[in-house]
Amino acid sequence: MNIGELEFNHIAFLAPMAGIADRAFRELCVNHGAAYTVTEMVSSKGLTLGDRKSGELLKIGEERPCAAQIFGDDPEIMAAAAVKCLDFKPEIIDINMGCPAPKVAMNGGGASLLKKPELAFEVIKAVATAVPVPVTVKIRKGWDESSVNAVKIAELAEKAGASALAIHGRTRTQMYSGEVDLDIIKEVKNAVGIPVIGNGDVTDEQSAAIMLEKTGCDALMIGRGALGNPWVFERINAYLDECRVLPEPTLSQKMATMLRHIEKIIEYKGEYTAMREARHHAGYYTKGLRGGAALRHEICSFEHFEQLEELAFRIVKDNG
Repeated sequence: MNIGELEFNHIAFLAPMAGIADRAFRELCVNHGAAYTVTEMVSSKGLTLGDRKSGELLKIGEERPCAAQIFGDDPEIMAAAAVKCLDFKPEIIDINMGCPAPKVAMNGGGASLLKKPELAFEVIKAVATAVPVPVTVKIRKGWDESSVNAVKIAELAEKAGASALAIHGRTRTQMYSGEVDLDIIKEVKNAVGIPVIGNGDVTDEQSAAIMLEKTGCDALMIGRGALGNPWVFERINAYLDECRVLPEPTLSQKMATMLRHIEKIIEYKGEYTAMREARHHAGYYTKGLRGGAALRHEICSFEHFEQLEELAFRIVKDNG
């Protein structure tokens, strides 16, 4: 599949996730087979005003190709922000029109643009006109079940100059509850000529194959299914490319990967921040283990990486 002139050898992509898909996590997932990543979303207003945190979120390392994702509802500001993103050399600019978080959606950005198709068109057109790299858009099924308009938004996005579209098959009001609607993804795919990336509930080889079969989408975007599970990308690649089912990672591999992940966060953000973020990530890496709740409670008290190392070794020893 291609987005603009970018060619992808695999179709399992990492979804943008605020507070999760930072540089460390993106690099980890690419090392495990993710073919494409997207930065955490950045406020167009904050970026154009020189907000330091926005610049930090846009730093891209080895995890290429990578898109810089921005959100906002002012076409001129969005265009200016897209130009500023080019300083970080992303291969793509991605526009977030799917975030359901109240602090974003209730302030005109993210999924709220689904309620304003004409404004969404102007935003996409302004960004696509302003930058020389491909522009993509991330949307949802609609704002709610009474206003399902993903097909209309997709058609407008293509007309405005978008090079590809990712669609999460839930409405904004659903957030992440209920089942993903594969039919709406199929409808969007049939309505436009640009690549369509299916998103929602892809967690393993089987769900990936079902998404592709039932929607005809060009690629898959995996979000929550990658938490504590970066191997999901190489497993999907092996299954789709070679009909192979890779063995599950061993407990030792899981703990070693968890430690490498947190070490990378320390490298980029320092130990203080990393150990607080480790509490969230470690919860996923230890999910399903005997006494997992107690382990996660223990992790929440950790201040130093050495404590996490000791726990990881103990987990392997006690469950060996």
